[in-house]
Amino acid sequence: MKLATFNVNGIRSRIEEVNRLLNQVQPDVVGLQEIKCETSLFPYESFAGYYCSVSGQKGYNGVAICSRVQGSPLEILNEVESRSIGYVIGGLLIVNVYAPHGDARGTPKFVQKLNWFGKLRQRLQELLTTYSSIVIMGDFNVALEDIDVWDPLLLKDTVGTYAEEREEMLKLMEIGFVDVFRYLNPNASEYTWWDYTSGRAKRNQGLRIDYILVSENLLPSVRECHILRDLRVEKSFKPSDHVPVVCTLDLLPT
Repeated sequence: MKLATFNVNGIRSRIEEVNRLLNQVQPDVVGLQEIKCETSLFPYESFAGYYCSVSGQKGYNGVAICSRVQGSPLEILNEVESRSIGYVIGGLLIVNVYAPHGDARGTPKFVQKLNWFGKLRQRLQELLTTYSSIVIMGDFNVALEDIDVWDPLLLKDTVGTYAEEREEMLKLMEIGFVDVFRYLNPNASEYTWWDYTSGRAKRNQGLRIDYILVSENLLPSVRECHILRDLRVEKSFKPSDHVPVVCTLDLLPT
């Protein structure tokens, strides 16, 4: 089973990028974040051969899971903002998330982000009692380690690198999840997001804030995980500020 996660930063502006991802990678399941459209306006026609479960809202946020195999949608968090969605395929639960961006330490948005992680962790602990095999994918808006930051000293104590944010994500993983990319690439400094300004992508001055996490029982099935950086530097279209992460598990879609 091939999985992909991609923060599109507006699905209707990134159809060309999404089509390239679908054609090049041919994922069995793709999770999209920040689709920035209402559920009814999602471009379902661009996902021929996929069953799409969408939780959208006007203008911002929004998540979707599109699968070649028909499954069952599952609510993850009962939220005002559309930030999470689940999809059950056989005995596998796939969770797609778009974490709050946050803000400076102590601000309401900073507190919201930490609280959101706590609620997600609590919900996943409940789900682990029902589903032994869970994949969590998405934009977590946290660079978990200094190796995930192009300049850890310059960006120390900024959004995405605060110790409190990292601690909340580690707490989530400690209940039984593994960062697949880091598990397979323990020393790699690769990124999934670059600011649009100052030529950050060209200089590779980015952060790794997009992840695919798997429950520990799925580790033996992990085959590979890579970041599609080429999609960010493609000049034939205006790209998202994120790129996809792709992971292959030795599982058959059922």
